[in-house]
Amino acid sequence: MTLRRSLVLLAAGVLAAAVTTTAAAQAQTSDPRSPQTAEAMAATAAQQLVAARPAALHASPDDVFQPHNVISSTNGLKYVPYDRTYKGLPVVGGDFVVATNSAGKVLTTSVAQSTAINLPSTTPKLTAQQAEAIARQQVPTVDSVSPAQLTAFALGTAPKLAWKSQVAGRNAEGPSKLDVIVDALTGKVLHTQEHVAYGDAQGVWNGPEPLHIDTTQSGGSYSMTDPNLKNVSCQDADTNKTFTKSTDSWGNGDETAKETGCADALYSIQAENKMLTDWLGRNSFDGNGGGWPIRVGLNDENAYYDGSQVQIGHNAAGQWIGSIDVIAHEHGHGIDDHTPGSLSGNGTQEFVADVFGASTEWYANEAAPYAVPDFLVGNQVNLVGSGPIRNMYDPSQLGDKNCYDSSIPGTEVHSAAGPGNHWFYLAAEGTNPTNGQPVSPTCNNSTVTGIGVQDAVKIFYNAMLLKTSDSSYQSYRTWTLTAAKNLFPGSCTQFNSIKAAWDAVSVPAQSGDPSCG
Repeated sequence: MTLRRSLVLLAAGVLAAAVTTTAAAQAQTSDPRSPQTAEAMAATAAQQLVAARPAALHASPDDVFQPHNVISSTNGLKYVPYDRTYKGLPVVGGDFVVATNSAGKVLTTSVAQSTAINLPSTTPKLTAQQAEAIARQQVPTVDSVSPAQLTAFALGTAPKLAWKSQVAGRNAEGPSKLDVIVDALTGKVLHTQEHVAYGDAQGVWNGPEPLHIDTTQSGGSYSMTDPNLKNVSCQDADTNKTFTKSTDSWGNGDETAKETGCADALYSIQAENKMLTDWLGRNSFDGNGGGWPIRVGLNDENAYYDGSQVQIGHNAAGQWIGSIDVIAHEHGHGIDDHTPGSLSGNGTQEFVADVFGASTEWYANEAAPYAVPDFLVGNQVNLVGSGPIRNMYDPSQLGDKNCYDSSIPGTEVHSAAGPGNHWFYLAAEGTNPTNGQPVSPTCNNSTVTGIGVQDAVKIFYNAMLLKTSDSSYQSYRTWTLTAAKNLFPGSCTQFNSIKAAWDAVSVPAQSGDPSCG
């Protein structure tokens, strides 16, 4: 098998507060078997901490803890994620992260659970079949329901015995894979979590010409398979087959052609992977050198990630939407899914992905008329024919909230991204940028000084390495402040800007927030 770099000529197209710590970022798993490694010292330090059962873990006598592989970050920081069981039952919301430095000193913990579990009984009143029937009612069109699993549900203030199942089907937005947690005594739905997150060749959206993508040669044919990443290729969504041909030449500049859509999509994902390596030190999308197939041809004005693939649809003009901000957004969901705590919740999921879309655009730094760096989501592909779908510097221009309030966690997830997108813009660019970017308002009439996109996304990514299943705007405030402090020791410049940006979008101070200086 021969690895190839093909030439792509691009036509100008239209296109709860957590107790926490952190560091810079390489979400790369390491094997802690050698006692000489920093990873081994981190694993040992975490094991010793957990064995002591400190109050921060809210451990009961019946809890058992299971560590995952150590995640290494820049600046020598290490993260050890844990799950827990209670009397043999998996605990939903029982996860936590222990962070250490390179010498194995514990810096902090980030814990989802807020109280110890003490269930009066682990015998359910509802049968698994009854719980599955209740779960089925949560998705309009159901294809399948997984067998219900008995769990301890520990998110919130009062742990409960619960059934957990996943419903696959379709909702109003498209495909759905919905985790449903049902009280095993009363039948009440306690929690839901959606796992489908909706974000010589000629391409359309990227440039300038000539554009290069990495492809694979095998025998006498070439394929749109990334030679450097596991499980990453670009395929026809109708057949799930990777595009192949006898020459290493892809696309024809027709934005309605799937092969051309794949040329853009493969370039975009490779640009994002370079950003992950160069800026964040992460080992690709899943943290282990791999990602997911990209499938162009979804018959919808949409795109989504569902844990096993990224599907790319079309805009109102029938053009496939494989632009950098769309592709990087959907893979941002995958990164979120493959950092501790899995997919973010309580209204934060879409802003997390938007951060990766914008950051990749800035890393790629294309010139007009291609993917010029900005803070507009979907403006290049013009999804529904009315320009961008989200605005990060002033979300209110497109009907989203600039400022956080108590309604955000229950708001439709894309609209709920407003305060988070606004925060990231202020953290990166400030209120009055000097690089040609727009002035941004604040909710408290303050002035914020930006720290640049690279430092802002580095801090945000390291906050994700502290993430638990109880993620929220409030916890992201605490995690990002801790990340800023750990990444830039001896300086409060970045910390102060991150704090000022959260204040400016009305996410209030939390009891777990660190201080600087």
